[in-house]
Amino acid sequence: MSFLVIGECVADIVRAPAGSPVADRVHPGGSPANVAYGLGRLGRDVTLLTQLADDPTGRLIEAHLAGAGVRVEVGDVPERTPSAVVGLDARGQASYTFDIGWTLKSGAPAGLAPGHVHIGSIAAVTSPGASAVLAETERLRERATVSYDPNVRPALMGEHGPAVTRVERCVALSDLVKASDEDLAWLYPGEDPRAVAARWLALGPAVVLVTLGAAGSIAVTRRHTVAAEAPPVTVVDTVGAGDSFMSAVLDALAGRERDALAALGAEDLARLLGTAGAAAAVTVSRAGAQPPDRAELDAAHGTFALRPGRAW
Repeated sequence: MSFLVIGECVADIVRAPAGSPVADRVHPGGSPANVAYGLGRLGRDVTLLTQLADDPTGRLIEAHLAGAGVRVEVGDVPERTPSAVVGLDARGQASYTFDIGWTLKSGAPAGLAPGHVHIGSIAAVTSPGASAVLAETERLRERATVSYDPNVRPALMGEHGPAVTRVERCVALSDLVKASDEDLAWLYPGEDPRAVAARWLALGPAVVLVTLGAAGSIAVTRRHTVAAEAPPVTVVDTVGAGDSFMSAVLDALAGRERDALAALGAEDLARLLGTAGAAAAVTVSRAGAQPPDRAELDAAHGTFALRPGRAW
């Protein structure tokens, strides 16, 4: 099965907190690029449709992706590769300041017929490039399943009401959606994540996953709600944790058609959350968005004291 990921590449300029043993550094990033990289690390056939400049950080990102076997299709060449200054607090939690424009102009190359399309983050909701992302997703979803991660960046979302509308349009195009509790808190202040997940299901997806940081994660379908605790791990930083979770989910569900996603049982969902949680735990245990490869993910099930998910 082949994957197409559509979205931004970003050079993450990571600033460590004062007194930290971790030095300032530059990492290839961008949520969709991280998901593509994670899939490549797990041995999947994956193409990233993105925009990338021919500059030092652009070349760094392209080499990084190629190292995991990701094919990069450049749909637009901006003046400079987008960047984000990532500030880390004493707990390794990340905050972001962006220098990003999203102007994707072209779709996937002719002849590319992915079995699954993943979209998300800045690229799915930021004009003018978002229109190309949505048009390509609508075209391909006739023969491919679709996933979406809003990965909300408030500084880039614009006015709240229209931003929510754009996110919900992406949700409606998708078969599977993953969001963090922080995403949902910005989109729907004060609402219970389970209530939001149930409402999103009514828009079209078969599965909605919500990550809750150290509190674990939940999976919601029309028949089941399953929760899983997060593996205990010493956090270096949280950069890329959600993207690693997403990559592991897509890997675990590879090849499942829409009907099969809708038919996932409680045990299936519990295993899915356990595997994705292990992938995220590996990532937060080391600096930068460095998801596990297949051997590391397999080993993580023994390294971390994973607890089975529980049905509600």
